[in-house]
Amino acid sequence: MRKFCLGISFLLLAICSFSQKLSQVSFPNGDKLSYFSFLTEQSVLIRISEDGKLLEWGSEVLSDRGNYYAPKLQPFMGRTEYYKQESDSIFNGKVKSIGTCFITYYGSQEEENKRGKIKMLGNLQLDYYSKYDEKNLQGKLKLVGNLLLDYYRPYENEAFRNKLKSIGSVPITYYSAFDDKYNIGKIKSIGSASYVWYSPNNHPYMTGGLKTNNYRQFISGITYILR
Repeated sequence: MRKFCLGISFLLLAICSFSQKLSQVSFPNGDKLSYFSFLTEQSVLIRISEDGKLLEWGSEVLSDRGNYYAPKLQPFMGRTEYYKQESDSIFNGKVKSIGTCFITYYGSQEEENKRGKIKMLGNLQLDYYSKYDEKNLQGKLKLVGNLLLDYYRPYENEAFRNKLKSIGSVPITYYSAFDDKYNIGKIKSIGSASYVWYSPNNHPYMTGGLKTNNYRQFISGITYILR
């Protein structure tokens, strides 16, 4: 009996210690940020926008014809619950849990730039730039646990101003007109990974396609998706 109780204790400890984590960041066509994906203890991907809105949840579907994943997730078939008649009406109708991952939101008493946005995914806390930050940053995702997200400022080159600049210690750079006039705004590097895109000077029928590196790249624990 004692061994059984110890086994249960260790199991509960393992479950409680599991932390939802930032798993993916998507840039369709290699330029504009689309979503952040978080992985739960049940291997469910939860996608949210950069301003904290829940987009979809489920699992990725891999094509039989190579390393290509469907853009839409396969719906999660487990239990999903919603907030109903809550004391704070801002919660009403929002997703409360996806499987074993509980979700909370910033309430109506919070500052305007945070109200209704996702606050907790399981035990992972999210925070956003506030009204005291630069105007172009307000309402955007700022912290994922202890990971700081930074963005390019309005006074920087127009090819990448307001775009995601870094996640933690991983910098993200983009092509400007001085680098490649055919691929302005596309990602140039993520951390130490560099990207080169086709231009009319190479193969006209492949213009805008990725010439070097992969559309999915695992960098510092996060998969960056460029298609």
